[in-house]
Amino acid sequence: MTGPVTLKNISAHYDAILCDVWGVIRDGKGLLPVALDALAKFRDSGKPIVLISNSPQRAFGLKDQLAREGAHAGLWDDIVTSGDATHAALSGLAPGPAYKLGPDWDDEIYEGTGLDFAPLKEAAFISCTGLVDYETESVADYEDLLREAKLRHLPMVCANPDKIVQNGDRLLPCGGALAERYSQLGGEVIFAGKPHPPIYDLALNALENAGLGHRDPARILAIGDGIETDLIGAAREGMDALFITAGIFGHQVQGDATRGDIEALLAPYKTPVRWFAPALIWD
Repeated sequence: MTGPVTLKNISAHYDAILCDVWGVIRDGKGLLPVALDALAKFRDSGKPIVLISNSPQRAFGLKDQLAREGAHAGLWDDIVTSGDATHAALSGLAPGPAYKLGPDWDDEIYEGTGLDFAPLKEAAFISCTGLVDYETESVADYEDLLREAKLRHLPMVCANPDKIVQNGDRLLPCGGALAERYSQLGGEVIFAGKPHPPIYDLALNALENAGLGHRDPARILAIGDGIETDLIGAAREGMDALFITAGIFGHQVQGDATRGDIEALLAPYKTPVRWFAPALIWD
């Protein structure tokens, strides 16, 4: 298709959806009702939907957040997060000790892992959920810490591969931005979220539990706004993707963007996308 699509236009091609959260059904400040309506109408046809997020929260935490914001549970069948996938990785590294890098509100990811925590000079690895204060800090504020960690040969487990997140009309740095800088310095980084396989294994299990009778990737649609996470992850898994251009790339993509505009944007990333739309809508 040469232009933007609606979910109704393409729904017959797919038996299930894996849908991103930030930049698709919420803009960082609140939920997007038209996107929720689109998911509800798809699910009304009896097809399952699993939300798949690079949030470092566990799924139960994200479920509670979305419920507080007004999204009822019947809009999707399940949620999987990078926090879930990373929790398993952290449990395998217990007791550590780990150097905790991130805000205290992400601490639910450590519950039940058996990890101990320590100062950087005593740690066996870094567990990174993000910047301590992503609204006021930048990656540059962590340069000395990252350089010291590299000198100590500490691997970093990054619970959120996203480099930026949409927060209303602002784009703010995430854990993936710290991980990218650490990798540039020569540090080892371990990921479990999109675009890496562990989170897709969780998501496919969730779809099966929701009644999907197959794992044929050609019949599963991935929806997201992140090129390096959602689109590349979908391509690696053999799934078609619906690229939501008003998310983190909204400052680069105009509402009347053509297929040529989208292909030019994606060219440096060497990843295809079958469908695109400014926003997730049904019709």
